[in-house]
Amino acid sequence: MNYIIKNAYVVDPVNKISGEKMDIFVADGRITDEEPKNAEIIDAGGFLTLPGGIDSHTHICGTKVNFGRYMSPEDMRAGRAPRRNGMRAVSGYSIPTTYGNSYRYAQMGYTTLTEGAMAPLEARHTHEEFKNTPLQDGLILTLFDGDWGVMRAVASGDIKRAAALIAWRLDAVKGYGVKLTNPLGAEMWSWGKNVECMRKPIPEFDLSSAEYIKGVIEANEMLDLPHSVHLHCNNLGKPGNFTCTIGSMGLVPDLNPKRQTCYLTHVQFHSYGGTGWGDFCSKAEPVANMVNLRPQITIDMGQVMFGRTTTMTADGPMEFNLYRLHQDKWSNHDVEMETASGVIPVIYRRKNLVNSIMWAIGLELALLVKNPWQCMLTTDSPNGAPFVKYPEIIGLLMSKEYRDREFATIHPKTEGRVVLPALDRELTFEEIAVMTRAGQARALGLIDRGKGHLGPGAEADIAVYPFRPDRLDPSKQYAEVIRGFAQTKYTMKAGVLISKDDTILADKQNRIFWCSPKVPEKYDMAKDPDLIKTFENNYSIRMENYAVDEKFYLSGSVKIETEARL
Repeated sequence: MNYIIKNAYVVDPVNKISGEKMDIFVADGRITDEEPKNAEIIDAGGFLTLPGGIDSHTHICGTKVNFGRYMSPEDMRAGRAPRRNGMRAVSGYSIPTTYGNSYRYAQMGYTTLTEGAMAPLEARHTHEEFKNTPLQDGLILTLFDGDWGVMRAVASGDIKRAAALIAWRLDAVKGYGVKLTNPLGAEMWSWGKNVECMRKPIPEFDLSSAEYIKGVIEANEMLDLPHSVHLHCNNLGKPGNFTCTIGSMGLVPDLNPKRQTCYLTHVQFHSYGGTGWGDFCSKAEPVANMVNLRPQITIDMGQVMFGRTTTMTADGPMEFNLYRLHQDKWSNHDVEMETASGVIPVIYRRKNLVNSIMWAIGLELALLVKNPWQCMLTTDSPNGAPFVKYPEIIGLLMSKEYRDREFATIHPKTEGRVVLPALDRELTFEEIAVMTRAGQARALGLIDRGKGHLGPGAEADIAVYPFRPDRLDPSKQYAEVIRGFAQTKYTMKAGVLISKDDTILADKQNRIFWCSPKVPEKYDMAKDPDLIKTFENNYSIRMENYAVDEKFYLSGSVKIETEARL
């Protein structure tokens, strides 16, 4: 169906539109500059109209997510909604069912989601779950933090072979990009240890995390992938880890004129000062200053919000340390020669000093990074909080008054350990649009594919929020802003109206974007004797059974071919 969205208050940073009242024409699933024939009229009534939201880092599908569901029946009893109006019954709060994830994201205006960590050996399960996430396009980042083949190639200085191995595995498991979680940490965790210093080589491989990060970044750029390396730094969650974070940023060269060379994820968890929990404090200021000095770096917040949630990550040793702090349920998992994972439920409490400082750090990062294109709004859902907390975070970033009100409710000693009370910056609707869609589209390499903007030729991913920006002051009327961002009036994906108010109107609109880099014949790893031998000797699965069947496991497959420079 074709549409004319009339009287829209449009904020579209990619096309430098900031609060212009205009009509949007939709024909054949895309935005056009010509009025379409036989179009249905939607009156936006002057409401805020943005491109469809993009989450550049979330956890919504895969084995660790599913394990979290049956590990926490108390979470699955929350968030229940009955079947109605063509919508399936859903349940779960921090780790909802796949349909629950999809419906809630759609009602918040989100049309594209990035699953932040897929173990290659368990790719089928991840794709099966995304197949039942019906209203968003998906990008799945593939874990290479403990890949023996890539580690050996980088250790030997053969970056071209490392790139070829990455290319083969991305194609085999239908992944979008390269994820490094606690680089080399999964290998050390196999021996009950962790990476303590990013410059100290690990046994067996004679390779340091710093060397591995640099080598994989170089390999990633050789493959001309749309997204940069997606990096979860070493030493997550440890007091004093900000030095490791800044050191990791210092490794990153400026190699790509279209986007960043490295995306550092959930940086709130990596911006900690102090020598222990007794003197724990924020180091968001030096971390943000480093980002401001290096345009080749993009980060996301990883904002913590108070309440119950579930942490899940490929950083197995970190989750064990968290278990020792909380003494609650804990799960750990090793994926042979590839990666690891851990799951543990947590509660972030307002009156807990450490939790209060963590809450402040995420906001500080967003307010201290000068360029909103370099700082994405996320919670590392569900690790910092479920994604349904995004509207509250937007309210906090747009209103100093709201931040001060919330700050007054947290642990009284927080003020001496953070800089948040001194920050007066209040973000604009344009900056929020960058941090929730335009910036994320550029970071993921999706602008040329019609994501993150409303210009002619773009995919008609559109979110209309039920408030008029020209009639409210977000610094004072933050409650209206929060309510408005919590539920759109209309959400459209590729020209299909998928939600109106609280009702879901569509199904089976999802697609998977994945990358297939083309390498020269001599770098075709499908014929590589060493890789074939690795599968024969070490894997519990045959090499010929490893690849994910595109037709069977993917719905709406979008294959992105790139030419490798090897």
